[in-house]
Amino acid sequence: MARGAEHDEWTSYYRPQGVTGVAALHAHFVDHKYPRHAHAYSVVGLVESGVQSYSYRGSRHFTPAGRIFVVNRGEPHTGEAAVDGGYVYRTLCLDPGFLARALHDLSGSHGTPRLKGAVLDEPELARALARFHRALAQRATAIEQESLLLEAVMLLLRRHSDMRGESRDCGEPRAVARARDYIEAHFADDISLSKVAETVCLSPFHFARLFTKVAGMPPHAYLESVRMRNACALLEQGEPIARVAASVGYADQSHLTKRFRRFLGITPRQYMKEARPIS
Repeated sequence: MARGAEHDEWTSYYRPQGVTGVAALHAHFVDHKYPRHAHAYSVVGLVESGVQSYSYRGSRHFTPAGRIFVVNRGEPHTGEAAVDGGYVYRTLCLDPGFLARALHDLSGSHGTPRLKGAVLDEPELARALARFHRALAQRATAIEQESLLLEAVMLLLRRHSDMRGESRDCGEPRAVARARDYIEAHFADDISLSKVAETVCLSPFHFARLFTKVAGMPPHAYLESVRMRNACALLEQGEPIARVAASVGYADQSHLTKRFRRFLGITPRQYMKEARPIS
């Protein structure tokens, strides 16, 4: 568990035994604010106390104690406290592969399910999530952890997902798709907005507006998300933090640590030491 000096903020990460593609976070945040970003996994959060708020799909949502918030992979969002004293919450980070397997077992459908809604008032699901998180924190047996996890996920998918599975959005403008590819290929470089715009034959102003409209966040935020994802992958491989910083485009280890903490709520060292959540 990592504790912060400000208002006793703390975070703990876990991985359930015997399950791949799943990680969990238990945290208390007061002043910490997640900037607009996106993950390569879906998030299901249960608020235990206080009130959490987040911007998602064009609106600001509030999650009081006992309610659940969801975020689909790839969808931009923020995260912050909505009341004095902050909030305590437990989240599940669900890899697309895990969700695809669960969907197929449940319905026979292929693809990755998309979660519907934002803040859910689902007492039965909240209790199921709480049982799983409690077993995880208490280091229960692998079979108990997996059983409780699947119980909660199946309930979530039955009631709050598109059981058909997602299909690739073919409506994305080619310029934005090409820009994403360029950023993915050059994330470690000090790329400029003008350079990315030039590669897709648009003016910087036009490109910035189009990318933000389609992707839901500006190009620099997308670049940061890509860097975070790649930094996590290198840390999971045991690469030294300073080398990871250089590999993903940060000036030094302190710069990576500052950005990592801002985007993920923990430090790179804690990420390596604890359960190493998916990213």
